[in-house]
Amino acid sequence: MTIDATISARINLMRIVLISGIIFVHVPYDPATSPYMGTFGGLDWLRVFLADSLFRIGVPCLSAISGYLLFHRGLAGFDYGKTLRGKASTILLPFLLWNAAFLAFVYIAQTGGIGFGYLPDVVNASPRELMNLGLAIETWPINIPLYFLRDLLLCLLLSPLIAFVVMRYPRTVFILMLAYAVLPLPNGIFLKKSILFGFSFGVAAALHRVDITRLDRFAVPVVLAAVTMALLLSFALYAFGPEFPVWLDTLRALAAIAGIFGAWALSALLIRTGTGQALSRLGGLSFWIFCGHYPLLILFWMVWNRLGIADYPLFYAASPALALAILVSTHAAARRFTPALAAILTGRRAGGQKRPVAGHPQMEPDGPIAQRR
Repeated sequence: MTIDATISARINLMRIVLISGIIFVHVPYDPATSPYMGTFGGLDWLRVFLADSLFRIGVPCLSAISGYLLFHRGLAGFDYGKTLRGKASTILLPFLLWNAAFLAFVYIAQTGGIGFGYLPDVVNASPRELMNLGLAIETWPINIPLYFLRDLLLCLLLSPLIAFVVMRYPRTVFILMLAYAVLPLPNGIFLKKSILFGFSFGVAAALHRVDITRLDRFAVPVVLAAVTMALLLSFALYAFGPEFPVWLDTLRALAAIAGIFGAWALSALLIRTGTGQALSRLGGLSFWIFCGHYPLLILFWMVWNRLGIADYPLFYAASPALALAILVSTHAAARRFTPALAAILTGRRAGGQKRPVAGHPQMEPDGPIAQRR
């Protein structure tokens, strides 16, 4: 099964939209400015809607994309050794470089007395703690969003087993994986349980030859249903948060997984627009944004508090926009002046693509976040 130009463009479009949305998930705040304090009224509810409801679909959706792309040629076209060698440069190496660079930055800052209280204590960390901050062996990496790459690498290591069980026992496997993802069960080796479910869902869709355009004619009602679900969930989260009862945590996990369908339906609508077509051609920018946004947001938060400005709504509005502006410009500059480094940091993903021509397949996307060209 090949991926035609339209599907490829929709996948790239989903990535840039979802990853840009994930920025809102990581906008920093302290206890006094928590959205669950209700200090800023409607803005607080909006923060809960964006960060704790709507854009939580990003992780399972991006995981599903990765699983689908890995097996879109079927089992016959899957080479485990070649896959692992390729992912070492497209996922593992960028993970190590981005995370190590941030770890070194934090160490330098903290040796100068800056950054304590905002980030883990790197200067006084034990070797085991440093290993976890740098490699995410047991806990979150210091560049927190990169846990996605860490868990994705685990999925890739397990991919032959996942492919086997979803081919032989799809219903049983999905019931078990869904229970693992949404119920209060131990995480085991994964930091985010929904990544395993999303990845396996994508693998199953590829191996069982599911027509992923089948719901396109219902795109509008599917998108409306997904948005309505996110709205209703946000009202419940806002009412009960920040400590959610088990039933609400379960609903939130279910909503994030169900959002896969809403995001894909939205891509069917957006790809018909000029803006959607332009976003689908951004290539490696989405990976750059994903890896670089968290350190920038933390830096902004440190500077903001150092300046002593009390207007948190201004920070909330300005920091995502400023982060995007910096990341877009630095990505463009890196591609122009240090293309070799830019290629390494984006896992050999280029920054643009030709306009897709209907009926002519192009190179299939590769990697978890952005397409390799």
